[in-house]
Amino acid sequence: MKQKKHQWNYENIGGSTRVKITTGADIAHLDQLDPKMWTVLSCPTTGLEIEEKSLKYIDADSDGRIRVNEIVTTAKWITAAIKNADLLLKGADNFDITDFNQENAEGKKLYNSSRQILANLNKEGNVISLADTADIEAIFAKTRFNGDGIITELTADDQDEKATIATIIKTMGSVADRSGDNGVNTELIEKFYQSLADYTAWQAAAVEAPYGADTDKAIETYNALDAKVKDYFVRAKLAAFAPESTAKLDVQTTLIETISADNLTDKTCEIASYPLARITDKAELSIDAAINPAWAAQFNTLVSIVKPAEKFFTEASWAAIGGSFAAYNAWKAAKKGAEVESLGMETIEKFISDNKKQALLDLVAQDSAFKEEAESIEMVDKFLHIYRDFYCLLRNFVTFHDFYDKNKTVNAIFQSGRLIIDQRECRLCIKVADMNKHNTMAAASGMYLVYCDCTSKTTPAKETIVAAVTVGEIRDLTVGKNAIYYDNKGMIWDAVITKVIDNPISIGQAFWSPYRRMAVAIEDFINKSAADKDANMMKDMTAKINAAPVADAEAADAKAAPPFDIAKFAGIAAAIGMAVGMIGTALTSLFRGILDLDLWQLIAAFVGIILVISGPSMVMAWLKLRRRNIAPLLNANGWAINAASKISIPFGETLTDTAKFPKLKLKDPYAKKGMPTWQKWAVSLIALALLFAGLWLANLLAWAQLPSPIPCFNEAKEEVVEVVENVESVDNVESVETANTAEAVANDSTVAE
Repeated sequence: MKQKKHQWNYENIGGSTRVKITTGADIAHLDQLDPKMWTVLSCPTTGLEIEEKSLKYIDADSDGRIRVNEIVTTAKWITAAIKNADLLLKGADNFDITDFNQENAEGKKLYNSSRQILANLNKEGNVISLADTADIEAIFAKTRFNGDGIITELTADDQDEKATIATIIKTMGSVADRSGDNGVNTELIEKFYQSLADYTAWQAAAVEAPYGADTDKAIETYNALDAKVKDYFVRAKLAAFAPESTAKLDVQTTLIETISADNLTDKTCEIASYPLARITDKAELSIDAAINPAWAAQFNTLVSIVKPAEKFFTEASWAAIGGSFAAYNAWKAAKKGAEVESLGMETIEKFISDNKKQALLDLVAQDSAFKEEAESIEMVDKFLHIYRDFYCLLRNFVTFHDFYDKNKTVNAIFQSGRLIIDQRECRLCIKVADMNKHNTMAAASGMYLVYCDCTSKTTPAKETIVAAVTVGEIRDLTVGKNAIYYDNKGMIWDAVITKVIDNPISIGQAFWSPYRRMAVAIEDFINKSAADKDANMMKDMTAKINAAPVADAEAADAKAAPPFDIAKFAGIAAAIGMAVGMIGTALTSLFRGILDLDLWQLIAAFVGIILVISGPSMVMAWLKLRRRNIAPLLNANGWAINAASKISIPFGETLTDTAKFPKLKLKDPYAKKGMPTWQKWAVSLIALALLFAGLWLANLLAWAQLPSPIPCFNEAKEEVVEVVENVESVDNVESVETANTAEAVANDSTVAE
């Protein structure tokens, strides 16, 4: 039968249309929601404001990431296990077990396991909470069987069985039981009884020790001396073969002389390299001979144990002693069951005769029979974690509803706390998982960001956060500035800015940005120039001091001063005068041009200049503010964001709160005393009068029938009047011009004659 298509509801969040998850039915039908419509495709299981254990339960493949398919699988599992999926919307940390859907196999298991937990905890009622499952060891502490296939002394009722379990733990080791106690499993039980059998069989095959209780000591010393004794016999054979080489084969006196001045207790290793005894041409080692001091103790110990029949060792008798150990060494090498040797043969034989092996294996089998129920108990803990946190995760995965919620007390799961800095509270703070990725991607967010290293005395770990500043000025936000960071758990951290990403905060801030940059540039230029001049001056002074001639005072006085060059002085004065004149002319022309403008033209020119300077910055700010997006910050933390999550100007203003003081008229005890009120009024009236006079004299009030008394502003008007009058007598003007022309011609003729 074809599944009925679920009807989704939608809302506008962050400037985009998104699906609304508001009912249990929406959660149950997430498999029908096209993944292209999800806001997030995957997110990490660490660094979020949801208990990490809940996220790990959802992360089915345990790869540290939660993906769409795991969300869908979890939604199907949990909605099928309960009667009413709307209960998930509560986000509660407790659950009434009667609300489990017992017609569903998973729901039935969860119900039975929850009932068992309540019984184990001696808790009445039907409500189970996360507090009840927080300590799974406590749940199993008083139960004989917990389904892990491990038995403890508590599991057994028989005292001999308890003693056997304790002995196995002592000799073979242990494994941890779900209750937290040390226990044993099938493998350890089998190994213990096999060791008992092996050790008993090995002891039954024991051979006679050639030297009784001292045999092991004899073998140890023989093996230590064997190479040195054989070296002695080889040297003796060479001495017999070549008597002239005997002295060379023996200990060298020169070697002893070399170390004689030193502390010989520090030369044991070097002395041990000398021959075992003095070399002769006889291949015999007398037991009474002087033995190398480094080997004498071991040699005497061996002699005292083996008690040779002769007063000397030959090569054959020495080999015979080694051969006497062969059978004993072979038996020792075949030793098995050494783990139980410390128990002693009497105890070992008792364990074998009592033979509690099968009884212990039966207890393990009984415990394993509860495996499914025990695992279901752990499943209850999983259920309660997901029941509490799943809807919260959906509001931050399918949509970003929590991030855009108008209630400021509701935060997204990636918002880690609050940064208090520069009389502001920045609410959009995100833990930084990978600083290298943030260095690459953060600027694309279009937000003004400050990165802070946070430390606290209560924890040795250091946290790095990034905070978005969306309101206010930025002039005091510099690297090295200190702040306070409050995480969502209430812990207080000392924060210091380590990096700033400069992006516009508002159009108003962008308006002043060019002037701020200009002021900074001028200040830097002045500081640099002053520093350079100071450095150059000091350099020149140092050079002059170092280069000053060492001459007597008379030679210095004899040097004549250069004559005064009046022509050079006149040229400099003329150049300065010309420059001042040109500057004055330029300023005069500028002010005349300004004064020639009407008031509206003057205002328009001023506005135009402001727009030329601030306009581009404001336009760029407007474009960037429209593109502000949180996705690059989350992508840098390992999220796979599937939809743009813009931060509009109005929404950005909600992410940063500024200090708001009440409007009070308070007196500053250190304020400079001002003028009395009557003087302020007098100054204001005089300023207005001067302003009026200035406007009047500049002819800027002509539109109000108040022309300037300065003649230059009236010349143009008089010329216009004259032109009008002359136009009225054009004929007279022409006659006058003709007469003037004739008179001029006559005068020219007279001059010519």
